[in-house]
Amino acid sequence: MDKESFYIDGVKEKDSSNLKPLKPISDDLVDSSLNEDDKLVELGYKPVFKRDFSTWATFSFAFSISGLYATIITTFTYPLVAGGAAAIVWSWFIGGVGCMCIALSVAELVSAYPTSGGLYFTCKNLVPPNQMPVVSWLVGWLNLLGQIAGVSSTDWSCAQLLLSAISVSKDMTYQPTNRHVVGVMAAIVIFHGFINSLSTRWLDRITRFYAVFHLLVLFACMICLLAMCKNFNTGTYVFTSVEPLSGWKPTGFSFLFGFLSVAWSMTDYDATAHIAEEIENAAVRAPQAIALALSLTYFLGWIFNIVLVFVMGTKLTSLSQSSLGQPVAQIFYNVLGKQGSLAFLIFAFIILNFTGVTSMQANARTIFALSRDQALPFSRYWYRINKTTTTPVIAVWLNVLCCIGLNLIGLGSVEAIEAIFSVTSIALDWSYVIPIACRLVFGRRMNYKQGPWNLGWFSIPVNVFAVAWTSFVSVIFVMPNVRPVTAENMNYAIVVLAAVLLFSLVYWWSGARKNYIGPRVNVDLGSDDPFKMK
Repeated sequence: MDKESFYIDGVKEKDSSNLKPLKPISDDLVDSSLNEDDKLVELGYKPVFKRDFSTWATFSFAFSISGLYATIITTFTYPLVAGGAAAIVWSWFIGGVGCMCIALSVAELVSAYPTSGGLYFTCKNLVPPNQMPVVSWLVGWLNLLGQIAGVSSTDWSCAQLLLSAISVSKDMTYQPTNRHVVGVMAAIVIFHGFINSLSTRWLDRITRFYAVFHLLVLFACMICLLAMCKNFNTGTYVFTSVEPLSGWKPTGFSFLFGFLSVAWSMTDYDATAHIAEEIENAAVRAPQAIALALSLTYFLGWIFNIVLVFVMGTKLTSLSQSSLGQPVAQIFYNVLGKQGSLAFLIFAFIILNFTGVTSMQANARTIFALSRDQALPFSRYWYRINKTTTTPVIAVWLNVLCCIGLNLIGLGSVEAIEAIFSVTSIALDWSYVIPIACRLVFGRRMNYKQGPWNLGWFSIPVNVFAVAWTSFVSVIFVMPNVRPVTAENMNYAIVVLAAVLLFSLVYWWSGARKNYIGPRVNVDLGSDDPFKMK
């Protein structure tokens, strides 16, 4: 390293040429504010965040990351087109089992290794040393890609929902354009950036409100739909009627595309792990929040879908081709009228904003964690912690710029931007499943030890099913949703995913492999600079 002085975390660091070798971690290195369950120092990282996230805020964060109510509204078209009523009901029920297995497997690993790196960090302890750098590099980049695409798609959907509400208020005389969507999206992303520039204590206070509001809106919506619907579908129709509109044959194959809705809604399982360094007793509270929040999402999501199918009527084509752009928005309009539908669309917009804020918070911590280990270009800058808020503000605004930049693609090509959004679940799920598979293959060899929250003897079967499910559903994710296939409806997700993986591997072989050694240790007397540590 060049002999120079520089600032990290607001502290001036001196030349590192005389730095002594790492010393064994001793008790005097542990911050007195850390409780006995905190493993961060033991795992090799010096704490830089304040642990201000409460138990309720942690659950609220984990529950809000899915945006259950709003996400079902924006993804309802997938099972509707795939097979109609029965596909909506049973694809969520069946697909949710696979998603729950991933969530529980992730929660176990988070309990064992509660750091801001999430499952990326676990590779250090689950993969043989000679293979660990390249595997952790791949997992880290997949996770980062999925999260950036996820934040971008969430805020794009926020803009669409708001403009749909405006369209309803104007009696459908106003039709938003892509330029309108991009402009509103940019304003929303910047707003989320300002919220995430606050301290952890303020983020905790704000986050506590998310789950309460979300649950109240969800129950109020279901009650209003059931109370105001005049013509219910029969139970036989709801649970057995299969009417594929996708063009895929046979019907059973078309049915599989219904899994896309639940896979989109129940994802980003490790988002709570990325704020683990801001949670007291994270080895227990973080996995508990993940397990409880996803279980609630699975159950309530299934009930909400059933309610929607009971009240949606039987004219599926009119719903799928609604001028509002969202089948559920049309259901609201048909059942609740103009004012009712407008109110619940605005509520969906607010809830999806919660998802956008929490997703950006998790992604900023991911950028921080990857930069701490020198896995990103210009890592020294993204790693810095603001000394006023003690949060990675620079990483937040890097996230803002990336999301706006990605969504600007929507000005030129809707197909291209939708392809980028489609990558979200694929990239995120594989960033989880690779460490889960490594735990299955190398766990005994690497002396893997479960954390205080674990599934016991049930762990291995759940892990195996999580890997199998992801392998299966990934094939669905990269296929066109409808036939005949045209340039407009082609699924370009595989192209985007391949391009990003190619970039990360070229970046790796062109020089990153010489400096990147995997998750590092930065606990040492007299220094907290990861760029001096190995």
